[in-house]
Amino acid sequence: MNNDLKNHWENIYSNKAENEVSWFQTVPKTSHQLINKLNLESNDKIIDIGSGRSRILKILIDEGFNNISYLDISKEACEKSKIALGDDKSKVTWNVENVLSFKPKMKYKLWHDRAVFHFFTNKKDIEKYKEVATKNISDGGYLVLGTFSINGPKKCSGLDVSQYSEQSLNEIFKSDFNLLDSFYIDHQTPFDTTQNFLFCIFKK
Repeated sequence: MNNDLKNHWENIYSNKAENEVSWFQTVPKTSHQLINKLNLESNDKIIDIGSGRSRILKILIDEGFNNISYLDISKEACEKSKIALGDDKSKVTWNVENVLSFKPKMKYKLWHDRAVFHFFTNKKDIEKYKEVATKNISDGGYLVLGTFSINGPKKCSGLDVSQYSEQSLNEIFKSDFNLLDSFYIDHQTPFDTTQNFLFCIFKK
């Protein structure tokens, strides 16, 4: 694991409150709506990539999904997520590692990633992410990506990011996935600024 990157995120989740990061959402409405559109079964395997302290896990648990996995590079974020879930934490499989080195023992029906993929800025890491996702999504499964758009920020949390259009994101994944839907949406940060996101739904 890249220790500098891990330390960066451990520092953020150790020193900032839940609503002191730009990606915070009181209710992750867009992700929730997208997941509902997929008509998944309650026992389908779902993983939230770069979950941080996202509230999407609680929503999925409350809706009866019982095969949920969490992945984040930050142990601090993971521990705070467990505290937030209380007794429901036992309903989640917890993974703390860099997604690029992730080797799960299962394949997922849904791989949901809101705002991790755009942190990869070199071709090697982008290709590695694609390889890991493709390998670990079941045939007929879904890849839901939320990234900064070409009108979105160029940096986040002090790190450079990649910006995407529907065409450029599809170009990366089209060899293994079909693009089902895409749209742009503004995210309102806790600091009263907006960030333009691109969301794409792919099917393997």
